[in-house]
Amino acid sequence: MDVSDKPSATDDDAALLHKLGYAQELKRTMSAFSNFAVSFTIISILSGCLTLYGFGMKTGGPAAMIWGWPLVGVFVILVGLGMAEVCSSYPTAGGLYYWAAKLAPRNGAAWSWFTGWFNLIGQIAVTAGIDFGAALFLNAFLDLQFGYAATPGHTILLLAIILVVHGALNTFGVKLVALFNGISVWWHLLGVLVIVGVLIVVPDKHQSASFVFGSFVNNTGWGSPVYVFALGLLLAQYTLTGYDASAHMTEETKNAAKAGPRGIINSILVSLVAGWILLIGLTFAIQDYDGAVGSATGVPPAQIFIDATGATTGKLLLLICIGAQLFCGMASVTANSRMIYAFARDGAIPGSNIWHKINKRTQTPTNAVWLAAGGAMLLALPYLWSATAYAAVTSIAVVGLYVAYVIPVFLRVRKGDDFEKGPWNLGKWGKPVGIVATIWVALIFVLFMLPQVSPITVDSFNYTPIAFLVVLGGAALWWVLSARKWFKGPKVQGSEAELAAVEQELKELG
Repeated sequence: MDVSDKPSATDDDAALLHKLGYAQELKRTMSAFSNFAVSFTIISILSGCLTLYGFGMKTGGPAAMIWGWPLVGVFVILVGLGMAEVCSSYPTAGGLYYWAAKLAPRNGAAWSWFTGWFNLIGQIAVTAGIDFGAALFLNAFLDLQFGYAATPGHTILLLAIILVVHGALNTFGVKLVALFNGISVWWHLLGVLVIVGVLIVVPDKHQSASFVFGSFVNNTGWGSPVYVFALGLLLAQYTLTGYDASAHMTEETKNAAKAGPRGIINSILVSLVAGWILLIGLTFAIQDYDGAVGSATGVPPAQIFIDATGATTGKLLLLICIGAQLFCGMASVTANSRMIYAFARDGAIPGSNIWHKINKRTQTPTNAVWLAAGGAMLLALPYLWSATAYAAVTSIAVVGLYVAYVIPVFLRVRKGDDFEKGPWNLGKWGKPVGIVATIWVALIFVLFMLPQVSPITVDSFNYTPIAFLVVLGGAALWWVLSARKWFKGPKVQGSEAELAAVEQELKELG
């Protein structure tokens, strides 16, 4: 046989996708590094760590932030390991909800339906949280530089502009997105080194080690330090989300059964190390703790930068953070749109025919991109009336995503030795890892539904439970009244010949 006749890795990927029931509609051009880059960019330590840093300063302070990070990290690694093993068996853009359908011993359609809706609201919330954080930081910079006041109205306007830009960038195709994600990895890593390096060298004084590693601050109104420390874990848990993107991008990734799982795990590990360095460096550089918490910009890290390094250098550090957050938001829209595309492909979203539509020129789900951006905008709008909206959005993201993450891991545990392992697997450790991961997610599900501030008022109320009741209550009602009669889980698009015909048509149109 001639060398040119040998099956390529892309052919093997397409063959596996056919086995899972789908045609190769999306363009498979992403490398393993690009797949990792998407998840690493969405985790974005320069987004999650810094946008919730002010929350952490009041909810446990330095001790909760510095020690909460590795504590949460251990359990996040276990969740990621469980997901990676399943991803290797089922490398498809549907990801979590597809896995749930295939692993459930019975009622697979119901498991798939609710996993998908948890994933959908979690992804929209995390996109809203990321780009809202970028808008907050950008508004703080514009306030410092040009006097553009940091008001809710201005922040929401900036958010709308950012989401439009991210929608437009994703419309141009996966190659451009992959290029930006590759740049983003180095922007994040070098950005952390620059920020921490400057904060070590420039300030005349630094906080003591006892302050950084042992100072506990409670401005929540609650009396229990254990409860407050637990609430403070939101900073780490929210930052370490979004790595399911590696699964959602597998239909566009070469050697997906190995590259997808590695993307999940490597993005978590690199983020854990770099994020801890960032938190420690920033906390050592605090000059005026109360002044940073009460900063007029509403962005404590910006005030810390300026107090420690001066106005000019501080604003330059702030720009590094804004750049990282913009990269992060763009990647989040990418991953969110792929999940919407896959869920719509199986008829699970109102108007599925619209959201599943592929742009023939770029072979990307353009309509799903704009639904992702529009949904994020709607979720962030309550900030115009309530300053606690951002904390609620981050809680929704954590709860929604992690429940979706752990359902297939839990089902894999129930599957036991009957689980069909992929080329990347945990061997005998699959079940114990899955059990611990499931227990952890059950704990944080309850924790991040609880009140974060006392006394509880209209302005301080944690709206996460209400948001979930509305969305998931609607999904449950829809399931009972209608969807259970027609939604049978992930659809098989056709026979081998029919899948090949779909792919040939795309080639001719392209």
